[in-house]
Amino acid sequence: MRGKAKDILLGVAVGDALGVPYEFKSREALRKLPVRDMIGYMTHNQPAGTWSDDSSLTFCLAEAIADGYTLRNTAFNFIKWKNESYWTAHNEIFDIGLTTAKAITDLARILIAEDSEALETLEYAATEYDNGNGSLMRILPLIYVIRERDIKSQFDIVWNCSALTHKHIRAGMSCMIYLKLAEYLMNGLDKVIAYEKTREDIQELWRIIDFDLKEQKHFQRVIQEDIRKVSENLILSGGYVIESLEASIWCFLLEDNFQETVLKAINFGHDTDTTGAITGGLAGIYYGSESIPEYWIVTLARLEEILELADKLDKCISYCC
Repeated sequence: MRGKAKDILLGVAVGDALGVPYEFKSREALRKLPVRDMIGYMTHNQPAGTWSDDSSLTFCLAEAIADGYTLRNTAFNFIKWKNESYWTAHNEIFDIGLTTAKAITDLARILIAEDSEALETLEYAATEYDNGNGSLMRILPLIYVIRERDIKSQFDIVWNCSALTHKHIRAGMSCMIYLKLAEYLMNGLDKVIAYEKTREDIQELWRIIDFDLKEQKHFQRVIQEDIRKVSENLILSGGYVIESLEASIWCFLLEDNFQETVLKAINFGHDTDTTGAITGGLAGIYYGSESIPEYWIVTLARLEEILELADKLDKCISYCC
């Protein structure tokens, strides 16, 4: 895994920044005027290269891991982001989901009360409203924590981290699927083989934890079936975590380079920055940051600080977590 943090962080940030100007645009509108390059302004009136909460929270998690991963350290960084615009592109928050905002406010209360047990049991307060894509969009650096662990231990860690903002097991399982695929990619497997092994592993995890059949059905197309066979018009791209998971894996498997993979995801419309960030993370790992168009990288806000964070995260691999 050494040296892959740059691929992860740049992949997420580039996908995010490409999508920011187009957030909430419909698929029909983007068919007429498709996304082709890094631009600025439009939806959020931000300059080109501006990334959103997707990357901010990814960087917050990456930093917590590099400093020695705990739920408390991660929660602290999330609170600092929300309250002080920490790890934002231009020292302001311009895009924050309601579920994430409320969850981080709750995290602040927990940290003030010094209730460490509460951080470990957040998933027990889950509701159906905790199934947005706000944990999936920032979860990728957690690969540094779960590597080389048995799959049940991996899932426990992943769900705990997801539950800091999105408590439901469906959001946690979506993160687990995404990270298991990423783990195989980081180990150098071909993407189709990595996907097949991910499907096998996740179904084994379901047997181990006796995963509710009613929950399994939400993952039918991506796990029990082959997502590549799903028609494009059935791949959605809103804020629901299953839609984001399906869209990112579908685009990743069916396109064959970083640029086309991420542009395909963004041109699905709607939650363009998040779909771009999630897809960009996978594509970054697989194709490498050297495959990303140079203009897209050099346009990114706070590029040098992102690269410094990536270096810090890679250096922690031998001793962190």
